[in-house]
Amino acid sequence: MLEDTILSDYKEAMKAKDSLKSSVISFLRAELINLATSKKKSKLDDLDVISVIKKQIKQRRDSIEQFTQGGRLEMAQKEEKEMEILKSYLPPELSAEEIKKVIEEIVVSLGAGGMKDMGKVMKEVNAKISSQADGKLISDLVRERLSS
Repeated sequence: MLEDTILSDYKEAMKAKDSLKSSVISFLRAELINLATSKKKSKLDDLDVISVIKKQIKQRRDSIEQFTQGGRLEMAQKEEKEMEILKSYLPPELSAEEIKKVIEEIVVSLGAGGMKDMGKVMKEVNAKISSQADGKLISDLVRERLSS
């Protein structure tokens, strides 16, 4: 399970005295424990873990954007390194072409005709590939497909 991998990587980072990796994983583990506590579970399934990781990555992206706008490039680089550590726990992402194929299949199967069907299409696409693609990219591609 992904949670076990994260724990073992945390132990290795601590032994190797890799402060960046250990702090990133420590914060991630804290978020996982908080989620497990709120769900009253002792172990989270991989989908829950992936959703927490994606949330952390989104926060890093926002920080990178703000640090870059503020001229704090060293902080943006640090956030970039942290984001790469987090991304290593996600399954490989689908290419834009693969996502478009999935969107096309779902649009045809639902008979979606325009932007009014975006919610239905997004729900189906996210159910099928949300752990393998960025939500914003999916949203942009669905919007592009439905508006054409």
